[in-house]
Amino acid sequence: MRTHPGTTRTSRLLGSLLLVAAAGVSSFAAAPAPSGRAEPPLTPLGRIVPAPMRVEAGGEGYEITARTRIRAATPEERRAGEYLAKVLRPSTGYRLPLTDRAGGDGIRLRISAEPRNKALGAEGYRVLSTRGSLTITSWTGAGLFHGVQTVRQQLPAAVEKRTGQRGPWRIAGGTITDMPRYGYRSTMLDVARHFFTVDQVKRYIDQAALYKMNKLHLHLSDDQGWRIAVDSWPRLATYGGSTQVGGGAGGHYTKAQYKEIVAYAAARHMKVVPEIDMPGHTNAALASYAELNCDGVAPPLYTGTAVGFSSLCVKKDVTYDFVDDVIRELAAMTPGEYLHIGGDEAHSTSHEDFTAFMARVQPLVAEYGKTVLGWHQLTGAKPAEGAVAQYWGYDRTGAAERERVVNAAKNGTRLVLSPADRSYLDMKYTKDTPLGLDWAGFVEVRRSYDWDPATYLPGVPADAVMGVEAPLWTETLSTSAHLEHMAFPRLPGIAELGWSPAATHDWEAYRTRLAAQAPRWDALGIGYHRSPQVPWPAR
Repeated sequence: MRTHPGTTRTSRLLGSLLLVAAAGVSSFAAAPAPSGRAEPPLTPLGRIVPAPMRVEAGGEGYEITARTRIRAATPEERRAGEYLAKVLRPSTGYRLPLTDRAGGDGIRLRISAEPRNKALGAEGYRVLSTRGSLTITSWTGAGLFHGVQTVRQQLPAAVEKRTGQRGPWRIAGGTITDMPRYGYRSTMLDVARHFFTVDQVKRYIDQAALYKMNKLHLHLSDDQGWRIAVDSWPRLATYGGSTQVGGGAGGHYTKAQYKEIVAYAAARHMKVVPEIDMPGHTNAALASYAELNCDGVAPPLYTGTAVGFSSLCVKKDVTYDFVDDVIRELAAMTPGEYLHIGGDEAHSTSHEDFTAFMARVQPLVAEYGKTVLGWHQLTGAKPAEGAVAQYWGYDRTGAAERERVVNAAKNGTRLVLSPADRSYLDMKYTKDTPLGLDWAGFVEVRRSYDWDPATYLPGVPADAVMGVEAPLWTETLSTSAHLEHMAFPRLPGIAELGWSPAATHDWEAYRTRLAAQAPRWDALGIGYHRSPQVPWPAR
């Protein structure tokens, strides 16, 4: 068991509460199944991913029927109610009308500023399942939404199908009280190496939202492609975005399409964190505009997978006109507080130039109302006040590099942790995995899950860790099926590290809960890696 500040009480109660949960489930008074048909098994209260903070099982629990109404009065409550209804209606076949009338029955969605709800923070929630009603309470719309994801997982997996299914649709009795360990829980999708359409990005957003992720980091530019329209530099998208790894057609998002992605994520209480990687990883930009090169000569477009060979010309004033324009236009389209400026693998930029570049670019981010987020190489320069460094090192990362990150954290730079040999979803599971890379090693499900963000980097103050991220790089991935095979089952584990109390961290318990997700993924059409480390149910 691991603990961290604020979880001592949870730690003491956890074992007994889980036993109570199991005992409470066994007392559920199930109605007899129709002749010749077995009921779907009832999911024990709290046997979900991420593991909830506190579970108090008991009582008969709630059954969704043709008479069920969803009671939601305020706009935020109705938004959560409409989302839940869209999930439930196709499979159950029930109307599930929304009503703003108060009542003691049905599914009740409540935003309440009572002290006990505010104590759960901006994303916490409470689910109460009784014979007469199912109530989700939170202080915020985000909390209600996360509570809805919990309710989804408590229902039979067939609820996720888009065609009519047989019930019953029961939820075990008792109370779940939950809140996140970290406020920053992210996944990253690289759309630069291979381009993914708006609909493909939306599909990935939905998959991450099911596990309570609240950030989508979009890697929008790299050597192989520039994926966002910039009015002041139009060839970035039309020419720089015209290809991808392997020489395919590539693509880019118009501003309207980018805003569509941002809005779709926001409706699922996820904020988009856009990344323009610089000063390296910039061949697509250099190919688009010759003046960004020190010699004034544009290189050809690049469709390979090497890194570290490109660099903006740090000493040219036009470089900062370019950066200013890009940041200004991107910031105007992005409601979230963070803008990622990359900074990794700038091998063709001298240390002096790298430091000078970051000193000029970080204030531009602040000028347009955003907070700097950069890969941990930012700590090799001077991080701006309030800046966040994203650590992507791994076991073989040198001591000097780690020390720079630790010292920066001690001096106030906050960290997001995405160690490559733990949370990079594009790493092969084993040597036989047909997709992915292996430069950080093989990353099976247990290795991806079995680490603690609070202690991963010795010497980093616990309060410097903002959260975790699961990056998905796409040098070898070009379809949604590819994304899903590499993300599942590892993405839920990183989500749990970001959400669940440290006291719940237990591989043996987790692998059982993870295995129970498989029928849900089957129902959702998510292809996944059936790791031998997980006791998957028979198909």
